[in-house]
Amino acid sequence: MTRKNILITGASAGLGAEMARQFAAKGRDLALAARRTENLDGLKAEIAAKHPGVRVVVRALDVTDHDAVFTVFGEFRDELGGLDRVIVNAGLGKGQPIGTGGFQANKQTAETNFVAALAQCEAAMEIFRAQNAGHLVVISSMSAMRGLPKNLTTYAATKAGVSALAEGIRAEMIGKPIAVTAVHPGYIRSEMNSRVAKTPLLVDTVPGVRAMVRAIEAEPGSASVPRWPWTVLGFAMRTLPLGWVARLS
Repeated sequence: MTRKNILITGASAGLGAEMARQFAAKGRDLALAARRTENLDGLKAEIAAKHPGVRVVVRALDVTDHDAVFTVFGEFRDELGGLDRVIVNAGLGKGQPIGTGGFQANKQTAETNFVAALAQCEAAMEIFRAQNAGHLVVISSMSAMRGLPKNLTTYAATKAGVSALAEGIRAEMIGKPIAVTAVHPGYIRSEMNSRVAKTPLLVDTVPGVRAMVRAIEAEPGSASVPRWPWTVLGFAMRTLPLGWVARLS
């Protein structure tokens, strides 16, 4: 099935912007939302120059403004004449070790990565239930596989939460014409990790997102990307002793 109209949140930079470029290259029409509208406008112009037959509509959206999420998703649906796929991508990488005075950073991470993702899933599923069709995609992380220490503790917890959220929705949609996918990226270069000089297994944005797009198009329930080595490493993260996993993070 070709999902023609695709909504992507957090599309102003990083993985979201690159997903927009790659789906545009496939001829899909796009609804792009983010806080930084100047970046969205630039991305829209870039796509229009390369793919003049692709329709791109953009909206300013702070996903922690939950009322705005429902409003903007509805506007996108009306403007494009329906939504075939919604990619819940907006996220935050802040975090501090628990109990070290970093509660506000951890709270902001939890509110953005989980509560705001819940709002996006609610808004998307309202549309899909009314249409009796659609594909909900939640961008999680390999960190969802296990509890992780230090600055990753809250981030990993939020990603485990959104993975469970997606799985719960998928469980309800079994046998119905609404697909649900949780994507678990490994180390892919993005704005969130741009300051990290060297990370083992880090892949560049374009090939990393190509693996994400390939997984999304296949519409599995869950996918670790790039498939190699993260499918194997995901199994290891779930089964190794916690002390070993902590040393890998």
